[in-house]
Amino acid sequence: MASLKDLKNRIASVKSTQKITKAMQMVAAAKLRRAQEAAEAARPYAERMGNVLAALGAAYAGRQDAPALLAGTGRDQVHLLVVATGERGLAGGFNSSIARLARETAQKLIGEGKTVKILTVGRKGNDILKRVFADRIVDTISFREVRQLGYVNASQVGEKILAMYAAGEFDVATLFYSRFRSVIAQIPTAQQLIPAKFEAPATDAETLNYEYEPDEEAILEDLLPRNISVQIFRALLENNASFFGAQMSAMDNATRNAGDMIKRLTLVYNRQRQAQITKELIEIISGAEAL
Repeated sequence: MASLKDLKNRIASVKSTQKITKAMQMVAAAKLRRAQEAAEAARPYAERMGNVLAALGAAYAGRQDAPALLAGTGRDQVHLLVVATGERGLAGGFNSSIARLARETAQKLIGEGKTVKILTVGRKGNDILKRVFADRIVDTISFREVRQLGYVNASQVGEKILAMYAAGEFDVATLFYSRFRSVIAQIPTAQQLIPAKFEAPATDAETLNYEYEPDEEAILEDLLPRNISVQIFRALLENNASFFGAQMSAMDNATRNAGDMIKRLTLVYNRQRQAQITKELIEIISGAEAL
């Protein structure tokens, strides 16, 4: 049984930890609002670009002269998994849920006889996946020193993917990230980047009356590479909001658990102290009676 001094030291240690988790919760809450606003602001732009490209790409369906980023290589053998996670932990299952989805996808592809390559964006994803797929990780891009993510950071990842595709290193590229829904709900998501895959374009009058200048081919040649960076930028912003939401929730749970532990340890401490006092009183009374 622990001594009173050990219990007292442990209670003090848990109280110190509780102060840290409470402070981290407040910091995450403060950063979450800005991150959520940035993620929500990026969604309409990314979705609208997808709609435009879907409308343009519909005209090239099945054509031999379709752009390479739209039509693909015509093969489905080598897959590049771009796994975007956080740079830090202490965020519950945020990082592990993204890595789990990527791992399950990789194992499924390998089971089908496909070749899998992994590009990790974020230190935690690399740390998790290298335990199983160390030989399949081709590169890691970290933004640990970046205080505020910008489009230039997404462009760095996009340029890396485009360079690999131009070199014929893969046939299909899929992006993994966590879509922010709320503080307690972050959804691991897989989005195919190459060949570009879009939802069916709307068929309303507004879409049908579009006239393009220059022609569709020139616009696609410019927008398709840019769309990859746009979608990655959106994913990074979604990840950022999801991270702070998950961290806020995790630190709130940790603070509550620390409070419960303090109550239990204090109860044990008081009982043990009371037992010790009772024992001392019995010894004093017994000594007095003996005299």
